[in-house]
Amino acid sequence: MLQQGLVLLVAGMGIAVGFLALLSFVTGLMGKIAPRLNLFPEPVQKKPVAKPASDDTAIAIAIAVANNRR
Repeated sequence: MLQQGLVLLVAGMGIAVGFLALLSFVTGLMGKIAPRLNLFPEPVQKKPVAKPASDDTAIAIAIAVANNRR
């Protein structure tokens, strides 16, 4: 009974350590490969957008245009 528990303990710990070692290796490998593939390109700088006029200014412009077209 105790021997089966120890075998199960060693097998479980071996699988966990093996998986973590594989995960570490694959992560390091992808860290070297990913920059060459350019998977995450630098974002393009956008031109600053002009600040919109206030609501009062927009209303005044709309009234002026409407009066001018009469």
